[in-house]
Amino acid sequence: MKHRALRLAAVGVAAVLTTFGVAVGNAVAKDKMVIAVPTFLTGGGAPAFGIPARNGTELIIQAINKGQVPAPYNTKGIAGAQVEAIIYDESGGGAKQVTEYRNKVQKLGVDMFAGFVSSGTCAAVTAVAEELKTLTLYSTCGTPRVFEELDKNPKYVFRTMSHATADGVSLAHYVASKYGSANGYTGINQNYAWGQDSWRDFDLAMKVLAPKIKGSTKGQWPKIFAGRYGAEISALLKSPEDLVHTSFWGGDLEAFIFQGLARGLFKKKQFLMSVAGTAAYRLGKKLPTGIVLGSRGPYGIYANQLIDTPMVKWFNNAYVNRYGTQPTQPSYQYAQAILGAKFAYEKAAAANGGKWPSTDQVIAALEGATFQGVATEVRMARSNGHQGVTDHAWGVASFDKELGLPVVSDVMHFKGDCIMPPDGMDSVTWLKGGMKGAKCD
Repeated sequence: MKHRALRLAAVGVAAVLTTFGVAVGNAVAKDKMVIAVPTFLTGGGAPAFGIPARNGTELIIQAINKGQVPAPYNTKGIAGAQVEAIIYDESGGGAKQVTEYRNKVQKLGVDMFAGFVSSGTCAAVTAVAEELKTLTLYSTCGTPRVFEELDKNPKYVFRTMSHATADGVSLAHYVASKYGSANGYTGINQNYAWGQDSWRDFDLAMKVLAPKIKGSTKGQWPKIFAGRYGAEISALLKSPEDLVHTSFWGGDLEAFIFQGLARGLFKKKQFLMSVAGTAAYRLGKKLPTGIVLGSRGPYGIYANQLIDTPMVKWFNNAYVNRYGTQPTQPSYQYAQAILGAKFAYEKAAAANGGKWPSTDQVIAALEGATFQGVATEVRMARSNGHQGVTDHAWGVASFDKELGLPVVSDVMHFKGDCIMPPDGMDSVTWLKGGMKGAKCD
């Protein structure tokens, strides 16, 4: 079991409990709360996803404890309690993560969880979270199956951002608007819940929004973290379709890009990359020019370049000053989940006469609520108030030599109610029914 140590110089890289502040208690509030934060600290998901997520978590929690987050979060702690976090490794697969989850609850007594990158992990731990009656805020994992199949009547589990259907539908809107003359599309996606759902939703949305652009039935389905894609790249180079959809992330995405660059793939095909924003700053000049770049919402490169609010300015500056690089999609998303927790606990405490609230009171405060994330407003407006709805953005990537950074252009923004199914309707039914009820005006 690997945990994140904040003061690495002092304690080394051994597993420790990360303490982000000194407890300051009072008669009516808890002195300290403990949040378990799972993210990839090792393996293929770590460099582009897990480490930026960890960094965003450290930054936001330290600032919360010191009262340094801009309004409306400029009070110290969460409902008067200083925050400790156990940042631990999400790698190892679903069975291992179920064990980790149980240990954090039953042995360490954490107050709640905030995080989880992988859709596979979320699918594995959802039932356990409900069984153990532990508040769990999914920050990033995208599969719609969490509430549409696995947890249709959630109580303890929330997700503080839109799910993968929003990615597919907004991308289909973008393609219909910008690439209407394309002769077709194919795909390469990881063969598990996230990749399967991402392709399915994009494909179904394209059938509604751009029916003349036909989808291939011969997409590529490598295993997650396969690492080598020579055969798949050969197949894509031979495919007749102009457009290629991929939801690759983490080490898979970067390995695929490097291997594709070596074979001229991105000069011959127009790529639609739903999670490429996570790799943009890591790749720099090597990020393929002209790809349609997604960040699963207005996070990362979109927030850094286009959103000029006090919250984004503060987060971006603090992150760059601390880590020497720009914050990316998971940095924003993990911080967003922590802010969701602060919002809910403090709303519940206020309704409880200033006393530390019960878990049920926190749940009631968050269900159906609207709170401000770092980069976007989050409306808990689906799945009985447990599924977040946020805005989205897509654009085309290039490298700005003067800035020395990747940038996006030709950007389109999409409202959450345009790209998410209405409350009470599952994604596939909505998409196959022509996306009735979408509010895109």
